Amino acid sequence: MPERDCTDNQTLTSNSPRRVVENDQYAAFLQRAIRAYGRRIAAGDVEALADAVDLIDELDAAIAHAVNGLRAQGYSWTDIARPLTISRQAAQQRWGGENA
Repeated sequence: MPERDCTDNQTLTSNSPRRVVENDQYAAFLQRAIRAYGRRIAAGDVEALADAVDLIDELDAAIAHAVNGLRAQGYSWTDIARPLTISRQAAQQRWGGENA
């Protein structure tokens, strides 16, 4: 297969309009995908169970990244804790680490 110049891809996609997806819609999509994955495993894919458990670590890392980003933007621990319905102290204990 001949090598493609990477500029080919850029010209194909640069004029494409981007569809904006709201966070709540994106979260709903992810929830549906995770539930569907659980059903696939339940149907008999026992080997995929370990991959599903690995998703826990990925989700924890994504949440920590999100919290760190919010903190860097100036959000307080109270701001972060409120939508999670936990205390400011609980949020700070869970994600504050040494930088709290």
